[in-house]
Order: sequence, then C-alpha cells, then structure tokens
Amino acid sequence: MAAYSHMDEVFRALADPSRRLLLDSLNERNGQTLRELGSRLDMARQSVSKHLAVLEAANLVTTVRRGREKHHHLNAAPINEIAERWITRYEQDRVHALADLKRALEDTPVEKPSFVYTTYIQTTPERLWQALTEPAFTERYWAITFDSDWAPGSAMTWHTRGLTIADPEQVVVESEPYRRLSYAWHTLTPEWAESLDLTDEARDRLAAEPRSKVTFEIEPLGEQVKLTVIHDDLEPGGMAGSLMSHGWPRVLANLKTLLETGETLPDLQQNTPARLGLTH
Repeated sequence: MAAYSHMDEVFRALADPSRRLLLDSLNERNGQTLRELGSRLDMARQSVSKHLAVLEAANLVTTVRRGREKHHHLNAAPINEIAERWITRYEQDRVHALADLKRALEDTPVEKPSFVYTTYIQTTPERLWQALTEPAFTERYWAITFDSDWAPGSAMTWHTRGLTIADPEQVVVESEPYRRLSYAWHTLTPEWAESLDLTDEARDRLAAEPRSKVTFEIEPLGEQVKLTVIHDDLEPGGMAGSLMSHGWPRVLANLKTLLETGETLPDLQQNTPARLGLTH
C-alpha cells in the first residue's frame, strides 16, 4: 500500500495547474532558484515555495544546495516508476499523455548540473553503500563492476561487456561511507565504442566532451533511505547528457527493485546498451 500511497501524492501534485507550470519551467531550464522560478512565472514567492514543497514531497522535484542558494531540479524517477509498472501493460495510445510527460522529464537538455534523480529505497545506508560499490551487486543491476579501494583520489577500473576500462583520470573524488560517494565517469575507449556499435560520428562527439562526474548522496529516513544521484560536469546540449537521461532512471529502478525484492526487473535483466544508457 505504501507504493500506491506515494503514487497518489504524485498524481495529486500533477493535478494542480500552477505546479504543472513550475515543472514546465524547470523542464525548459533546470536548476532554478526560488527567486528565478517566481520571476519567470510571475508568481508570488510564497506561492512558489508552497507548490515546490508539494512537488518535493511527491519526489517530482529535488533540490541541490550550492553555496547559499537551493537549486531545483526535475526528478524523473516517479514518472519512470509509473511507466515501468503500468505503461507496458496497456496500449500506448491509452496513456499517450503520460508517456509524453515521461519523455519530457527525461529528455530535456539542461544546464549544469545536468541530471538530478532522487528515489526512496527500503534498505539501510550500509546495504545501499554495498550495492553502489561491491561487484556482486553492481553486476546484477548494472552489468558493471569496479576495482577500487574507494578512498578519495584512488583509481577506479571499470569492467563491462567483457572489456576493462582504465584511465589515470578515472578516480574517486569523494568517499564518505554510507553517506556520500563521488567519482569521475568512465573513459570512452575505442574498444568500448566498438562494442556498443557507436557510429564514428557519435564516438567522436562523445570523445570531444569533457569528463563528467557522478555523486551519490545517501540520507537515512526511518526504514527508508533517500538516494540522490547528481550527474554533473556534462556538456550542455551534448550527447553524453542525452544518454544519461535515459540510463539513470532505469539503473535506479533496477537498483531499488534488487534491494527491496532480491530480484532485478525482468525487462532490465539483459542490460543491453540502450538499457544502460550507453547508446541511443
């Protein structure tokens, strides 16, 4: 029943036209402050604050504090959960509007930090840390394993699809066990690009973009853990950002399902390149 109660919150939040306007504004330009949202929508600051509180409670908006200001980001995770649970069970034309909303939330190019996702998992911080770092977990929900001692500044070696990806710049940036983990994203080697059947143009575009960074923030909330994933340092409007917008919701859905049920999602078990967000 808890899952359905949360879905009720999502639908209630989406029912209000002012809140939909806020989501539209963030869809156009993510990472806005309270002042910016009020200015763009000609809405009183107090009204914006109240509506944002409802959207945050429904997990449709996530905030990231940078300096003295809070920046608000669309969170595609609840929309993705709706799609995973129900869209595949019905004909697409019956849920056309919902599918359009899902695509809008996941596909929009935004400013740095480009993608912020939040999900709530019935687990412990210790168990979630294991799932993010230990090969026995990452192999199951992501088809990727890492070699690292997870100390700040330590190297990370990626293993996936029979390939080993190592580079001096693939390092752990921050590591606070059970609370926060951040590392540099992988290197697009020619071997990996070939295994994914990327075109020469796609490979060259990705290789020209700056190395990005992913951060996992873990916050215990009673019997649940709030996991926020921030993938930043992406090229605005670049190809890597587009790929990440498809990949992260699926990876998080699979991680959540594994920790809560012991199994991965049926349609994610194959972990194809598209499912991993590594190709279009």
